[in-house]
Amino acid sequence: MKNSKTKTRQTPRLPAIQGGKPVFAKKLPITEPTVPLSAPILKRYREILNSRMLTNGPTVLEFESAAARYIGVKHAVAVSTCTNGLILTMKSMGLKGEVILPSFTFHATAHACVWNGLTPVLVDCDPETYTIDPEQVERAITPSTCAIIGVHIFGCPAKVDVLEDIARKRGLKLIFDAAHALGSLYKGRKVGGFGNAECFSLSPTKLVTAGEGGLVATNDDELARRLRVGRNYGDSGNYDCEFSGLNARMSELHAALGLESLKMLEKNIARRLKLVRTYARRLAKIPGVSLQAIPDGSRTTFKDFSILVDAQTFGLTRDRLYEALSAENIMVKKYFYPPVHWQKLFKECRRVPESLPNTELVSLNALSLPLSSHMSEQSAGQVCRAIEDIRGALVPAAASV
Repeated sequence: MKNSKTKTRQTPRLPAIQGGKPVFAKKLPITEPTVPLSAPILKRYREILNSRMLTNGPTVLEFESAAARYIGVKHAVAVSTCTNGLILTMKSMGLKGEVILPSFTFHATAHACVWNGLTPVLVDCDPETYTIDPEQVERAITPSTCAIIGVHIFGCPAKVDVLEDIARKRGLKLIFDAAHALGSLYKGRKVGGFGNAECFSLSPTKLVTAGEGGLVATNDDELARRLRVGRNYGDSGNYDCEFSGLNARMSELHAALGLESLKMLEKNIARRLKLVRTYARRLAKIPGVSLQAIPDGSRTTFKDFSILVDAQTFGLTRDRLYEALSAENIMVKKYFYPPVHWQKLFKECRRVPESLPNTELVSLNALSLPLSSHMSEQSAGQVCRAIEDIRGALVPAAASV
């Protein structure tokens, strides 16, 4: 009698959404700040508090110098938030008219235009990288256009050289919303030195955090001067305001945290890239799941790690997967949903093309999974296993594959 080998299949675990036990006993955050060791930061805090100088002091200057050296630019201007950095950058440039930006972005990109009395014009994104589509940028330009804002989505650099070429040929200012991208590379160069200026976020969800804060990187001496004036109400120090600015100063305490956090950046990026490789290996085996494409020669910070769910192939919609993973105590986010052009404030904005099909495809199907610089590979593996089990249990056809 011949021996026969019977192929056995692992029975999917009963998902929590169907009454099973959640994969995680407590909520796995979408991200958490990886903070510096307490000793050096507390030492800085004591020095600052003892000095009684809580703003406009030496720590901000030290942080600005360290950031400029890391990025490789002449100036890094510290501000209270990235949004204020964007607002002051446009204000300092004296822009008037229309600004072209992607609809697939955090709404603060568009808010900064509105605060300056500028008209946002929303264009489509690339369906693979999720970054602004330069072809649609060219189509959107009119005699009223004054600037382009590119966004490095989740840390993935936009098509910088193409956008720079368009801006140069058409005489437009080029700003990058680099909120996610401190530490990203484009063709081997650090993000931060492209266009007229790039604006970074230092909020708690970013790889470099100051608690709250931002940086504007530029090689333009006059723009940097105006930004420093602008963050102090437009007052250069003589109470005779040059223009209407903001109170957008960074405190010494925030700068101290930013300085220590900056020292950890390369280590944090390396750790995230390792976790993403773990995710990618497991997710590649799941039909209907694809990842954001990162162009050759570029490095992303993976401020967010996002998958795209093809409901027809995967067997479930993005929203159903969101519900099922949430039941497993896995915190996931629909970034960026709704896109800017679906939001009440911006629904009347001109769009190019009118339907923004790629933006809607990505916005309706993208799901960001947990990722932080100190998350374990085991946790990443458990998230993948949860996705496999959810699909195996909720999609009849998947169980026989």
